[in-house]
Amino acid sequence: MNTNDVIKGPLITEKLDAAREKFRQYSFIVDKKATKYDVAHAVETLFKVSVEGVRTNIVRGKTKRVGRSIGKRPNFKKAVVTLKEGDKIELFEGGAV
Repeated sequence: MNTNDVIKGPLITEKLDAAREKFRQYSFIVDKKATKYDVAHAVETLFKVSVEGVRTNIVRGKTKRVGRSIGKRPNFKKAVVTLKEGDKIELFEGGAV
């Protein structure tokens, strides 16, 4: 799988902000077919950091209503990447997203 196609974008929430500061964990929305090895390789090559571990999770889309219409948000795959001590990704610092 191509390195640029693996990571679709960062995932930013208050809970992940705390994990980033305390545990050096960064979260990304990734391609559904990407493996943990693909995610680790993509993060290492794109951001020039060392990856310690990767956890993945498929987030199921919620069912939403607008009036009488019912729709469903799409499913997506989330990857939580733990970096080695001393590494950080500048994309998340200073609100430059």
